[in-house]
Amino acid sequence: MTATHLTVALAQYSADRDSALIVEEARNAGAEIVVFPEMFSNGYARFNPEDAAAFYRWRKGAHASNGTFVKKFRDAAKNHQLYVVATFLEDADPKPFNSALLIDPDGNGVLHHRKVHTCDFDSHSPDAACGRGERFDVVGIQTSAGPINIGLMICMDREYPEAARSLSGRGAEIILAPNSCRLAADGPYGDVRIAQARGRAFETVTGIAVANYPVPLCDGHSFAVDPTGTVIVIAADSPGLTIAAFDLELIRRLREEDHFRWRQ
Repeated sequence: MTATHLTVALAQYSADRDSALIVEEARNAGAEIVVFPEMFSNGYARFNPEDAAAFYRWRKGAHASNGTFVKKFRDAAKNHQLYVVATFLEDADPKPFNSALLIDPDGNGVLHHRKVHTCDFDSHSPDAACGRGERFDVVGIQTSAGPINIGLMICMDREYPEAARSLSGRGAEIILAPNSCRLAADGPYGDVRIAQARGRAFETVTGIAVANYPVPLCDGHSFAVDPTGTVIVIAADSPGLTIAAFDLELIRRLREEDHFRWRQ
């Protein structure tokens, strides 16, 4: 790809896969950013809320953002010189958070997002025991294509218009979204979440990249869309790395021409 494109790797792997090897694979594929699925520290593990021992084991699996689990991502980012979106159950009191951390090629966390819209309507969902984040932030990073503004949201966040709208209003050009749910074939809803992201990218004039788990946990279909609502890449349902190439010239031209969409 030319220097006007930003390449993002979507790591559609189960959580038993070595994260350092995935980062190395992304680097070898020419990516500058690699995004992991939601809560990769435990594979978005569910638990029986009525089983106190099961909940205790799940809760004990939480990690600090500067702890050993995240350090492996930090080391991989530094060793392979690319940005990494690490995802994990973050240790906190009184409740843990469903978190994502954008790590730069020096191993530093530059953008920390805690899932705002948690799936606490399902008592068996990991989110039911998590606290809620409070905001959506944007960070500027340096890439081979120059500086670019990146935002983060996690799974259910992308189903609420204000998430992408807030990020776009703060200047985000590309939004990265770790995910854990069915995307292409969810019961009676079909592929509505992919259609939803297409519309969201169009209305906020941003690129959106979604990294999902493969079967059997989810149905794969990690994907990326540009500000015209076009799907620029979509995976199948099996494990693997999918590369999305975002056309930065297109994104910036449309953000200028269609500024009325995101400035209001």
